[in-house]
Amino acid sequence: MEKIKEKLASLRAEADSAIARAEAAEAKNKKLEQALLEREQEIKSKDHRLEDLEGRLESTSTSLRDTTEKLRRVDVDAEHTERQAKRYEQERDEWEKKYEEAQAKYRKAQGELDDLVANMDSL
Repeated sequence: MEKIKEKLASLRAEADSAIARAEAAEAKNKKLEQALLEREQEIKSKDHRLEDLEGRLESTSTSLRDTTEKLRRVDVDAEHTERQAKRYEQERDEWEKKYEEAQAKYRKAQGELDDLVANMDSL
């Protein structure tokens, strides 16, 4: 009987030890599951942030393309306006030259007319 009691005590000790190990393993498993859940939430959060950043990148890229195109059009328009301004300046210079020539001819003709009138008055 004594051996049975010893064996029973030994089995109880092993059972208690196994229960303690099982409880420790369950606690460790619970911590690991909680850590896994936190990591999954972090991943979801980072995925959401990544999607947000990708959306903003796409929006910014579109805006940059639009702005670049507008800038190109403005540059083309500015070149066109500059060419027009040069053409108008050349035209103005030609008209000024023609005006000066006409003024010179007018003054010459006026002088000749004054001389003719003076000669006629003296007759």
